[in-house]
Amino acid sequence: MTVAWAASTIWSLTDRSFGAPTGTQPPADPRKQMIAVLSASGPHASLGQQARVWDRFVGTWDCDFGFYGEDGSVRRSPGELEFGWVLDGRAIQDLWITYPKPGEKERGIGTSIRFFDDRARTWRVLFVNPKYGAVLSVQGGVEGDRIVLRGQDTEGGQLRWSFNDIKDDSFTWRGEKSRDEGKTWRLEEEHHMRRRSAGRAKVEE
Repeated sequence: MTVAWAASTIWSLTDRSFGAPTGTQPPADPRKQMIAVLSASGPHASLGQQARVWDRFVGTWDCDFGFYGEDGSVRRSPGELEFGWVLDGRAIQDLWITYPKPGEKERGIGTSIRFFDDRARTWRVLFVNPKYGAVLSVQGGVEGDRIVLRGQDTEGGQLRWSFNDIKDDSFTWRGEKSRDEGKTWRLEEEHHMRRRSAGRAKVEE
């Protein structure tokens, strides 16, 4: 099961000017009204050049998720990543989706909302995964040819999330953790993303 609504509704509104109220007729299904109002057709003009940090990721990406255990084991899972502007273009939201494992019916899903804090001159990111009770906050921005975000987990460990090898049609996301105040880092997640083209179906399990 995939996020069919994300592909069909989150970025389907093309008649909204950046930062302006929609004024469009509500969808026939009232349950989709909130999604329609949430989405934006592009970044707000106030973001200026900062919008370019994330605008290049807008769309659907097929994902090869990799999760690394402390014992050296690696668990891989297929999935997808959706990126789109929300909140009148003042923030960008993503959906991280892992497809159900064989014999399971429920997918894995989490979401991040990212906005630029003009006073601190940094991007703030809030990630939520209700299934696991996860709420994490990181911040950062462009560092060289990467995007690096830093924060703390719920146990006080340091987090470092990074977007690497960024190209028009691919990138690699890494999640690392340090328990010694940044002296050493352990790779916990490494995900390989490839942009889904218009004529390319999603990768099945």
